[in-house]
Amino acid sequence: MANFNKVILMGNLTRDPSLSYLPSQTPVVDFGIATNRRWTGSDGAPREETCFIDCRAFGRLAENINKYCRKGRPLMIEGRLTFDQWEGADGAKRSKHRITVQNFTFVDSRVGDQAPGEAAEAEPRAEGSAEPPPADDIPF
Repeated sequence: MANFNKVILMGNLTRDPSLSYLPSQTPVVDFGIATNRRWTGSDGAPREETCFIDCRAFGRLAENINKYCRKGRPLMIEGRLTFDQWEGADGAKRSKHRITVQNFTFVDSRVGDQAPGEAAEAEPRAEGSAEPPPADDIPF
């Protein structure tokens, strides 16, 4: 039997990313995303449901998410669902599902959002795994 574990979500960051490093010096970033679902109930009243999801990314992705993303920013992520288990300080077993991010895409453009007199910072233009090329490497 074949298996497939892929998650694609688009939502807003619920908190600023938190960057740390593994003992191997691999960067790891933890952040949360909220997704909203809106529908009309059978009684005609509008309804809304929000789902909060914990996410984790490693390596270059972690560094880029930490550098360019802040609370409230919309982001589309692709990854896989992982299940974490641990024992709490009180000795109780704990667990939760988390998205391990394998790629991300910016949903909005922040070029025009800086304050007057503030220099615009370059952002990756493509998927989150690539950094923008240095200006002297552009062939035209």
